[in-house]
Amino acid sequence: MAAAGYGALLDALRGVSWPARRPSRGATSGTHVSRLRGASAEFTEYRAYRQGDDPRRLDWKLLARTDRAFLRITNERATMPTLFVLDASASLAFPADTQGKWAQACRVVVGLAAVAHAAADPVGIVVPGTPRRALPMRARGGVVSEIARLVDGVTPGGEAPLAPVVREAARAARLVLVTDLLGDAPALLRAAREQWTRGVDLVLVHVVARAELDPPVSAALAEDPERPEVRRALVGATRDGYLQAFAAWRAEQARTWALSGARYVEVVDDEPADRAVRRVVGAARDEGQS
Repeated sequence: MAAAGYGALLDALRGVSWPARRPSRGATSGTHVSRLRGASAEFTEYRAYRQGDDPRRLDWKLLARTDRAFLRITNERATMPTLFVLDASASLAFPADTQGKWAQACRVVVGLAAVAHAAADPVGIVVPGTPRRALPMRARGGVVSEIARLVDGVTPGGEAPLAPVVREAARAARLVLVTDLLGDAPALLRAAREQWTRGVDLVLVHVVARAELDPPVSAALAEDPERPEVRRALVGATRDGYLQAFAAWRAEQARTWALSGARYVEVVDDEPADRAVRRVVGAARDEGQS
């Protein structure tokens, strides 16, 4: 059973799949193409027999027809151990008087975990902070509910960096970073690039608030949630400048993360969560979508 509050979301996601963008490094049998070559039923190509090859992989029918020895090379199928790194810094609590970014981030994590788990992929989560909260990647039943309970027990605050967690993710084949990118974004990008070079499938879910995209036209005072002493009035030309700067910054984030090999998807806090999850997993199939 899912934790209370996520049942409708999980029902809406039944049957949704999340294909890997890169061959999995997983060692156990699953639904994704593996980096390993073996003797599965999925034929890939022929290769000439070389001394030391396993003779059991010879194509004996081809040998009988042509008197030439070839191996049948196949792709194994593997699981995609998936680790979620969820930003719980103070900026995720915006807007304070609504469900806001934090609630949407939690819904997206639980929804994506359920989709991955339905394909027998081990799933786990790390929420940086003091204390750090974490669940190791597991495929056992009930792990999605455990993730839901964990995130429901977290109150965003402070400014714990994400980059160290990303660097430590040694066993993940897929890393999903759920953040508003208002913390250690440059260090996080460097850590993510390191993981990409190791063959990890990277997904960046950028959570933004509708109130950030379209702040009130009336005079408002903007406060940095992680530095309360920083306040600026958003009115008139200041508001217009903010909108232009915020749009340019988001476009730059999308560009730099895509160039780093990650799948970048922006999610707004008022978007239906099941639609957001479908966009994230759909981005893995459609390289032109973001």
